[in-house]
Amino acid sequence: MVKECAKVLTLADIARLAGVSESTASRALRDNPVINAATRQKVQQIAADHQFKVNATARSLRTQKSHTIAVIILFDAKTQQTLTDPFLLDILGVIADELTRQGYDMLLSTSKTTDKDWRSYYFDSKRADGLIVIGQGEHDERVLQLADAAVPFVVWGAADSDETYPVIGSDNRQGAKLAVEHLLKQGCKRVAFLGDIRHTEIEMRYLGYQDALSQAGLQLEPKLQLNTDFTAQDAYIKTQQVLFNELSSSAGSLDAIFAASDAIAMGAMKALLEYGVQIPQQLAIVGFDDIAMSAYCTPSLSTVKQDTQAGGKLLVSTLLQRIAGKTVPSAQLPVRLLCRQSSLRLL
Repeated sequence: MVKECAKVLTLADIARLAGVSESTASRALRDNPVINAATRQKVQQIAADHQFKVNATARSLRTQKSHTIAVIILFDAKTQQTLTDPFLLDILGVIADELTRQGYDMLLSTSKTTDKDWRSYYFDSKRADGLIVIGQGEHDERVLQLADAAVPFVVWGAADSDETYPVIGSDNRQGAKLAVEHLLKQGCKRVAFLGDIRHTEIEMRYLGYQDALSQAGLQLEPKLQLNTDFTAQDAYIKTQQVLFNELSSSAGSLDAIFAASDAIAMGAMKALLEYGVQIPQQLAIVGFDDIAMSAYCTPSLSTVKQDTQAGGKLLVSTLLQRIAGKTVPSAQLPVRLLCRQSSLRLL
């Protein structure tokens, strides 16, 4: 006797058994929070009982959607920065969690490896439904090409009034101004700036550094603007090569550093401590980002905190609205100064 094969259930069957529409069943199976928890649990339990799994290929063919978001990290070709950068790992983790919550997969790439024609590579090939670009690099032309192509994407960086696409980022200029004002209140007179101002976010931090010096009536010293990569290693080397000469300058000893990232600050701090400089008694340091290790190094690092939780979630929600055809404005998130051992002097 030939045993009759069990019927393979479809999404419509699961929806019927659960007493909901197909669209509701589909969202529930993707754990979409739009559907209430009880309904999601009911649909998912019925699917599990019948060993039902969504056919992702069929769904993509039907909807012409990949249900994948590409996240591209923009790296300067000459930079030593990698995906192991603590700030990048922090915001990428938030983005990945939020995309999963919204029923999307994440495809991670860097500008060092991806094709030059992003529209063709990601959109025409159906690899992704939208792009999140982290950083604007040295005003990368591929971002401008995306804007001209009218495809859904969003950038993490510094907004510009001329941009025709949404940019989500921190108030870099204000954050830098707060940091330098704090150093000046600690009695510092000669403050060096460490960072690569070719990058839009770092350029804004440099402007904030200038704002604070100008308001305090201090002259800007170009030789105290040190062009450093985003890595601790480059800051360590550049500090040894350049800033040591300023520690006993005839213009007055260098007594503070504002670093455009925590990684840069830590590299500079290591070089200074090895040189015998007492931090903060002889030289105070403030970074930018508030990566996890900044609170646990010795001395603990004063820094400007970026809200990566809010930023990552806003990047995802902005992109999903763009995919839905909505116009979404750029947004600038507030920052706050965290004062720790590296900058607090006993005046």
